[in-house]
Amino acid sequence: MKLGVLVFLNDKVDQELKKVRDLGLDTCQLCCWDKTYFTEELAEKAKSAAKEYNVEITALWCGWEGPAVWNFYGGPITLGLVPSAYRFSRIKTLCKGSDFGKMLGVKDMITHLGFIPENPNDPDYSGLLQAVIYVAQYCKNNGQHFLFETGQETPVTLKRLIEDSGMDNLGINLDPANLLLYGKANPVDALDIFGEYVRGVHAKDGEYPTNGRDLGVEKPLGEGRVNFELLIPKLKKLGYKGALTIEREISGEQQIRDILMGKEFLERIINELE
Repeated sequence: MKLGVLVFLNDKVDQELKKVRDLGLDTCQLCCWDKTYFTEELAEKAKSAAKEYNVEITALWCGWEGPAVWNFYGGPITLGLVPSAYRFSRIKTLCKGSDFGKMLGVKDMITHLGFIPENPNDPDYSGLLQAVIYVAQYCKNNGQHFLFETGQETPVTLKRLIEDSGMDNLGINLDPANLLLYGKANPVDALDIFGEYVRGVHAKDGEYPTNGRDLGVEKPLGEGRVNFELLIPKLKKLGYKGALTIEREISGEQQIRDILMGKEFLERIINELE
């Protein structure tokens, strides 16, 4: 498995891709929450830098506009395509992101769908399902898979949505830490439910929530509750051949130190499998 890191699309995207190479990594997911960056000029700049630094852009992680509250009270009414008030504008943003991804030449586009209703009879579920089908078809026309980042829903709920869509270009970006941070599943066990759909993986670690309002705490790789020593072999057994993309949601020098430490941690596990 190749190793990578999550970096951000901005006016200095060439420097972001240089950072990937400077960290000794071969791949990255390119993340963007501002649709004004989805321009042909930046796509060409990113492709040129990727070629110069020999970095593979494995996916575009596409965010959306509007409020985003990352807890258990504000999250269900603000995040992803679930809240009907923001659904239409976010569909348009995701489609624009798909077009940008086509310019980049990437085959996978990722987003958070939000707190998918556990009850498939919930009116928000049917609206979300139709939105997913629309975006998935748009991505398919651009030769792409549309991936859902794990975390805000149980594994069976996510699998149900994929099955109910009837689309063959939907998949999962497994963020094992998110499954813990949101208290939704043990990530190793989650693979027994939706492992066949995993097309991308975030290497991130963390802990379960300690109260009913706030997410659990993200941790450096190897310091949280994700059992990567079991997770990575299980991914390999399932036939996963994609990248492990390190994500550390802090900034500054400590982020760089944690990424480098995480790289060594993952390399040790991968080398032991060979």
